[in-house]
Amino acid sequence: MNKTVNIRYISFLSLVAALGGFLFGYDTAVISGTIIKVSSQFSLDVISQGWYVGCALIGSILGVMCAGILSDNYGRKNTLFVAAILFSVSAIGCAVSTNFNALVIARIIGGIGIGVVSIISPLYISEISVPHYRGRLVSLYQLAVTVGFLGAYLINFGLLHYSEGDFSEYTHPLFVKIFQTEVWRSMLGMAAIPSVLFFIVLFFIPESPRWLILKSRNEKALTTLSRIYGSRETGAFEMNETQRTIGNETKVHWRELFEPGIRKAVLIGAAIAILGQFMGVNAVLYYGPSIFESSGLSGNDSLFYQVIVGLVNVLTTVLAMFFIDKVGRKVLVYFGVTGMIFSLLLIAFYFYKGAELGIPSVFLLVFFLLYIFFCAGSISAVIFVLLSEMYPIRVRGLAMSIAGLSLWVGTYLIGQTTPFLLETLRPEGTFMLFAVMCIPYMLIVWKLVPETTGKSLEEIEKYWKS
Repeated sequence: MNKTVNIRYISFLSLVAALGGFLFGYDTAVISGTIIKVSSQFSLDVISQGWYVGCALIGSILGVMCAGILSDNYGRKNTLFVAAILFSVSAIGCAVSTNFNALVIARIIGGIGIGVVSIISPLYISEISVPHYRGRLVSLYQLAVTVGFLGAYLINFGLLHYSEGDFSEYTHPLFVKIFQTEVWRSMLGMAAIPSVLFFIVLFFIPESPRWLILKSRNEKALTTLSRIYGSRETGAFEMNETQRTIGNETKVHWRELFEPGIRKAVLIGAAIAILGQFMGVNAVLYYGPSIFESSGLSGNDSLFYQVIVGLVNVLTTVLAMFFIDKVGRKVLVYFGVTGMIFSLLLIAFYFYKGAELGIPSVFLLVFFLLYIFFCAGSISAVIFVLLSEMYPIRVRGLAMSIAGLSLWVGTYLIGQTTPFLLETLRPEGTFMLFAVMCIPYMLIVWKLVPETTGKSLEEIEKYWKS
């Protein structure tokens, strides 16, 4: 059948869902500019500092554990509404928290929101996309994540500069507390603005048509598919294709996860999700300013360096979007991971011999930017695309929750242990370890992951089942 698509409508739906990625990115990266100030205010030791960073990741683990069940039972759209509410409550709670424990609880609530959108936003985009555009549309989610990172870095930098200004005209103690004496409160609280916006725009998108078909709500699904494909005839054809793949059984059963082909897909997804976190990207995003300061930079300079890192992250993700549907997912991984190994070794060498050889600190920035370039152009752009398209529709939510759980367990372990690694292995040993962890990731993608570029979700499902 000759298929035309309403790419403007699909892009709109994808952009709305991708706002969840922006909140993910902001809430994840904003922590980097607050670690030193929060640690100083609450007299945190290395373990407590790790807990401050890692507590949101505990929430993310809880979020991914329930995201699949919620979305499979109540819909992708309704689950995104829940995430928007959690982000709003977290941001306000952080801004007005009265003690360290209250701050941790607010961060955990935000972490649950992060865990939910990390599964459901790319899943929703994947299910409303068409094969030819699916890679770049799901990559919009990752782009939104990187824009969230950059937004957090810019706001941290701007608020820190603002807090050093003259506040004599302001008399309200809460305003002075949030924006000057304890500026970390405003850094964390700013997430309330995009959270409320996300909640509002969700009213303007439909439920995922594939989920509606799974729940036998065929008329609603046909309405959405007809608008996506520009005609009711093509929408009906696509709906029939999905119905044939699903079969007569529309209930979700855990036991399907253990069928041979599906079990293999779930294990591969979980493996690349957790291994990706041990290749250093979140250590750079969470502890970048601290790492830069350890090389002799001032606090303002380190935050400015982090802004540049965030900008390169965004631009490289945009570049990757143009290639992901042309060269394929696996080629991007081969190229990017090879470059990551090279740049991680350069970072390790700088910390090992940089001071002795008198290498200027700007080279450290260059090495970090190289690392971000290769990482953002490969595994960061590919991982959510692969996870959103690998699994059969009846267990897609559950399977993505398992992969997401692996991802966030790895992220938590990195967030919790990076201060310890930097202290015991030193920066040079830590980054050398990250370089070594790139090797098994590349081998798994090479030997076990199929190329999914250009294939429909139904074709990919048939591949695993066969």
